[in-house]
Amino acid sequence: MTQQRWGRRLFLQGAAGITVLLPVLESVGRKEAKAQSTEPHRFAIFMRQGNGVEQGSFWPTAAGALTTAGMNADASASDRAVSVLAPFASRLNIVRGIKYNHSGPGCGHADGCFQALTAADKDGNNANETLALGPSIDWIISQKLDEPGVEPVSLYAGATSSFLGDVILYRGSKERRAGERDPKNAYQRLFGSVSPGDDDEAAAALKRLAAQRKSVNDVVRAQMQALLARPELSKSDRTRLDAHFTAIRDLETSVANGCTITPLADYNPSDLDATIRTEMDLIVLAMACGKSHAATLCIGNGNDQTQYTVDGQVLERYHHISHRVRSDGATGEAIPDAELQHHKVDKKFAGYFKYLLEKLDSIETPTGTLLDDGVAAWFNDLSDGPPHGSRPLPWVLAGGAGGALSTGQYRQGDWTINKMLNTIGAAVGVKNDAGAPLDDFGDAGYQKGHIDGMLT
Repeated sequence: MTQQRWGRRLFLQGAAGITVLLPVLESVGRKEAKAQSTEPHRFAIFMRQGNGVEQGSFWPTAAGALTTAGMNADASASDRAVSVLAPFASRLNIVRGIKYNHSGPGCGHADGCFQALTAADKDGNNANETLALGPSIDWIISQKLDEPGVEPVSLYAGATSSFLGDVILYRGSKERRAGERDPKNAYQRLFGSVSPGDDDEAAAALKRLAAQRKSVNDVVRAQMQALLARPELSKSDRTRLDAHFTAIRDLETSVANGCTITPLADYNPSDLDATIRTEMDLIVLAMACGKSHAATLCIGNGNDQTQYTVDGQVLERYHHISHRVRSDGATGEAIPDAELQHHKVDKKFAGYFKYLLEKLDSIETPTGTLLDDGVAAWFNDLSDGPPHGSRPLPWVLAGGAGGALSTGQYRQGDWTINKMLNTIGAAVGVKNDAGAPLDDFGDAGYQKGHIDGMLT
């Protein structure tokens, strides 16, 4: 059987009902098929860290232009966390000076979580169950730019808790959204390797493929080759299809290299680093295939209780480290070298972000690489450890969003959170109601605008 349609999406179907969903194609299977386009698929990815950063060892030593040499010098002289990203210096925006205007009756974590991606005010006086009174920016980007029915890619890794669990993503006022915790479920939702009926025969066939270390690509190879041979297929679509099929195989066969987090293998939630890498792989593949214009990866609950492994050592709970005591409060047994441990966690998150950037930069597109086409953000919903303040909030961006962002700068200033979210939304193509680049996202009490000098 050749290509078929499942709702708005095309898929290839092989034996036993096994199917592979295709990326959105501009030149095949659409009534409004257009001429070949070199317009980049602009998108935004948000990676969340909690509990603040060790401010004294996080930022570059000097504002202004970022260079690989300068960031490497910072690493040698003062071990700055962001220096892990030195290879991408010319494509970064490191922004110091972001702040929140709102505060609820609960702890700083609750404040950060309800407004980090919403720039919204709070719902009443619900203490640590405070809800945002507006949608998060990833939802707005997807609703404005994606086809009807498409939602942003939303993933979650790290410790979970009923206290401040899924708290950064919103569909609308007081409407929280949860991130998917299981990479297998996310894979199936995004790319689908069984038919819509998900029957027993297809499931059994998938198990046989896993045992043989084969890919679902092998089952639909003839249909795949016929699709790639179609003369009307645009260069952009060929690039997307190649990335799609390659990444599917990479995800499936990574189990052979020791990664247990794959669609065709048992999921091992205890391997956090592997989980995060696989979820990032899924996000990159989703962006490469045009599945959505927005994605988030939330790592840890509101007061992140994850125990991270650094240099082979399992650290104290991250939240305790951020408080400098073995407690979720202000008093308790002091943690030796807590500031250093916090810095090490910051560097670990920088390493996660670097992995994401490397994956984005490894996929060529008609207009550069995925990293050039979109923007990825590593943000923290708090500024520091004690006292978990709301300024300056750490935001590190990478990528030019198809030329919409000026990069290679460490920027210092005084901006409210809505201006950062406006800048990202505008860069990927979201408009306000008047048809101009987005400048009015978030609470109406905020001054409209963008981060100075970031938009080209």
